[in-house]
Amino acid sequence: MKFSYTYKTISIALSLLVLLSTLSLTIDKHFCGDVLIDVAIFSEPDKCADDVVNFDTSETINKTCCKDEIDVIEGINQLTINAFEDLEPVLKQVLFAYTYSYINLFEEVQNLSIPHKDYSPPILIKDIVLLDETYLI
Repeated sequence: MKFSYTYKTISIALSLLVLLSTLSLTIDKHFCGDVLIDVAIFSEPDKCADDVVNFDTSETINKTCCKDEIDVIEGINQLTINAFEDLEPVLKQVLFAYTYSYINLFEEVQNLSIPHKDYSPPILIKDIVLLDETYLI
């Protein structure tokens, strides 16, 4: 029972590792001058109030002090799965020999017949050790 929880935990950890390694993220940062104003991962970053000035004529003027920076963390696009046939012949032989020897380590031992299994010892009338006064120290 203890091993099954360990195997389940390891398999969940490995599946999460594969999931996270294939995940891509985009991090948006908004700076005003040299000061970081907002960082957003799944949404647009908040703009500072000085970034855009609206006039009555619906004309917008962007100030040059603010800038947006985008960092892209790309995950693995393709996962490669190697088959046994893709391995070199020497490596195939080593892998086969190792697997064969490892499997043979755990062969079941045949049930040995114990000839005195049903033998019952004789009933002792007197304790011979006490009569002979021979004690193991």
